[in-house]
Amino acid sequence: MDVSQTNHAWATLLDIGLPERGRRRLHDRLAHALRTAIRDGRLTEGAAVPPSRALAEELGCSRWVVTEAYGQLVAEGYLSARVGSATRVSWSPETTQPQPRARRAPERPPIRYDLAPGLPDLRAFPRRRWADAVRTVTGSAVHYDLGRPGPTGHLVLRTTVAEYLRRSRGADAHAESVSVCAGVTDGLVRTCRALRAEGIADLAVEDPGWGRLRDAATSAGLRVHPVPVDHDGLRVEDLARTPARAVVVGAAHQFPTGTVLSPERRARLVRWAREVGGFVIEDDYDSEFRYDHHPVAVMQGMDPSRVVLLGSVSKTLSPALGLGWLVAPAGMAPALRAANPVAAAPPVLDQLALATFLERGWYDAHLRASRRRFRSRRDLLVRTLGAQVPEGRVSGTAAGLHIVLHLPDGAGLQGAVRAAAAAGLRLTDLDDYRAEGPGQRALVLGYGNISETEIPPAVALLREALGPAVQW
Repeated sequence: MDVSQTNHAWATLLDIGLPERGRRRLHDRLAHALRTAIRDGRLTEGAAVPPSRALAEELGCSRWVVTEAYGQLVAEGYLSARVGSATRVSWSPETTQPQPRARRAPERPPIRYDLAPGLPDLRAFPRRRWADAVRTVTGSAVHYDLGRPGPTGHLVLRTTVAEYLRRSRGADAHAESVSVCAGVTDGLVRTCRALRAEGIADLAVEDPGWGRLRDAATSAGLRVHPVPVDHDGLRVEDLARTPARAVVVGAAHQFPTGTVLSPERRARLVRWAREVGGFVIEDDYDSEFRYDHHPVAVMQGMDPSRVVLLGSVSKTLSPALGLGWLVAPAGMAPALRAANPVAAAPPVLDQLALATFLERGWYDAHLRASRRRFRSRRDLLVRTLGAQVPEGRVSGTAAGLHIVLHLPDGAGLQGAVRAAAAAGLRLTDLDDYRAEGPGQRALVLGYGNISETEIPPAVALLREALGPAVQW
């Protein structure tokens, strides 16, 4: 085009528009109009734009407005300006590869009923009392509490957790032996790194067991050896045949089978740790919820020099809090600090809130109410399964937040799990927790995060999903 003159076509081409409530300046509106014309291809690459004086006259504005707009687009790469030459368009939509339109994946049906294990009753989280605890510590914390948290956690929470574990879990714990962490997985990673630094490269885990624990150990550089679990818990004789010098065990309530480590095997496991110069890492998983008698005491009290205790509030309050603890033997403390120099404790105010929650008895009250609620929910689930799935056998009912439903051999459960998900029911196959191949057909059914009114329709969907998989 002839850049020495312009005409009313430019006024038509550039839709400058009205100011937005008086806030958008004229040169910004002009730059936006030019930018849009270039992006839309109405101004092609290489085309010259009018001189600033000519365009200003055409648009009825000052020359400064045009030069500011041109300068902005030069800076953005849409225009190029050279001394003695016209200002030209330097960008084209064709210079960028068009992105293929993403194909929308089919939406999964919403989950109406959740029978997967691993969650407490999130509806019953004690919001008011937790808010009171947070408000209390926010107002009372001294200025140095608001600095960076220490690597082992705040002394107030460590002292409070130690007292709680001595009182309720039979642990041999004191403030110096407790480290605050973000949960059991975080505590295990810290412990595994310390073991690695001490020359222990092999760790045994329960099979079936929680896959994240295996992954945590592997991420810390340890070789993992699955050891089978039977009705008495971990098979210590099989453990002794591995090169492992450390083992992770759910002594009070094994996940996912729900078994309790028998007294004889507890004693044998402690003897094994002493003989190999190793350690037992005790995962105190949801053991506060026991329904036939008082919770079984932790193994850590049997030999605090050989047993590491891991715990958290993820199964009692909520995993969203990210608060847990690690009780380590005194001899392991230097290795823990050296192997985890950048380990960060949870936020101090959250730690102090949990300490207040414990000190005021609110945690114990919450556990008592939760036990009553979960016992009733468990009983209803077992009764409903007995009526709807009579060929199934239930185990692991004495404690925790889940049960195991054993089904006839030959049942194709993966198809049933998929069919249930399509109908809005979340289920979990026991094989998902096995490290060494499939075993007896069973489902792990959680009742922590489902209401009593939801249990009958959930079991009806379960029965329907199992229809093609099991010959009734």
